[in-house]
Amino acid sequence: MPITPEEARRTAADAWIWGYPILDTYRTLYAQAIDSDDPRYMGGFGRFRHRSEPFTPADTDVATPNNDTPYSVAWLDLRAEPVVISVPAVDRYYVLPLHDLDTAIVGYVGSRTTGQAAGHHLVAGPGWNGPVPEGITGVLRADTYLVGILGRTHLAGPEDVPALRAVQERYELRPLSTYTDTAAPHPADEPVWPVWREEDLGNVEFFTLLDFLLRFFPVLERDRALRDRLAVLGVTGTGEFEPAALSPEILAAVERGVADARARLEKAVAATTVSSDLFGTRAELGDDHIGRAAAADVGLYGLPSAEVWYGGWWADDGDAHPPDGHDHDHVVHFPAGQLPPARFFWSVTLYRLPERLLAANEIDRYAIGDRTPGLVYDDDGGLTLHVRKDRPADPKQAANWLPAPDGPFRLVVRLYGPDPSVLDGSWRLPPLAVAD
Repeated sequence: MPITPEEARRTAADAWIWGYPILDTYRTLYAQAIDSDDPRYMGGFGRFRHRSEPFTPADTDVATPNNDTPYSVAWLDLRAEPVVISVPAVDRYYVLPLHDLDTAIVGYVGSRTTGQAAGHHLVAGPGWNGPVPEGITGVLRADTYLVGILGRTHLAGPEDVPALRAVQERYELRPLSTYTDTAAPHPADEPVWPVWREEDLGNVEFFTLLDFLLRFFPVLERDRALRDRLAVLGVTGTGEFEPAALSPEILAAVERGVADARARLEKAVAATTVSSDLFGTRAELGDDHIGRAAAADVGLYGLPSAEVWYGGWWADDGDAHPPDGHDHDHVVHFPAGQLPPARFFWSVTLYRLPERLLAANEIDRYAIGDRTPGLVYDDDGGLTLHVRKDRPADPKQAANWLPAPDGPFRLVVRLYGPDPSVLDGSWRLPPLAVAD
């Protein structure tokens, strides 16, 4: 059916928002699982790459790095057969969340959801209905054929690295046929993977790449109306979309739609202060396409608040500007009985701006929390943290010192296994105050 420029512009804007997390995922997948010349390449699909060492300011390839729970990364191709994730008995907090191409979480293997016992968990792609073999602990069913894992495992400190590595090395991925010791099915055809180009996010080639990726994403009923609108533009999931086939008027309308969508996303990101509510399963996220796009932009593959609650201080109390270690010393005071309530643990990490990287300091402390050795609590059981550029002269304050850079910074709070009072809003972060 013919499409008017106005309809093309609306469709392009809506589809860009909906498809942004898919392309953002491909950006990461391409580097880690496809492009063998990329330093981030991890050997292809079906294998873990673990990080066991803590991040330092010298690490610049990951924004807002997290030293609480170093990552275990893997990509799965479920077109030919399911994959089995095997985990050992784990005596520490861990979570292996699996996500679809559009970042919706498929399910979890980990301390909060499946417990800390050893187990074998089957991950099946769309339409798989084979028998579940004996010994499988649980089944996770994905809506896309390509699935990612960004696992986290608790690290108690630099001295804990060997023990952490021993746990990570026992996370195992196997095709179902290997697990059952049966003949493997015929492998899926190897596609010609498009080269990732950052500039394609901002032009009509966005839809060329989206058309390719939709072959791995069967149509869901909830997305059918939008997928039908995309098909009118020629984006059908066959990988054959050709922008040059559009008339000049429609092509210009699509480009305007992309610009509209980018403006909408920028506005949504600017309004985001607590991002953990933007992550979750497809059922939890519903049809909040702009929320999912914002989540991908501010923290790709974050965890929902039931698993980890993210908050923090983006500005001084009552100020619109980010805190700055050059201008002020800062204090965070948790009153007695109001310390961050978490089932597992909590932390506050400082990131220098604008890079959102760890800030070098004389004591190599980049985060502080309930596991920090030597933390000094107030006489009444409260806790006062001192965020400043220079070491405090008072030894008690120095014990609770989180070093700040000589410039702007951001503080991110993470609560692992947050208490219901965090989730319902009855517990709130105290302000980040300028010290007297």
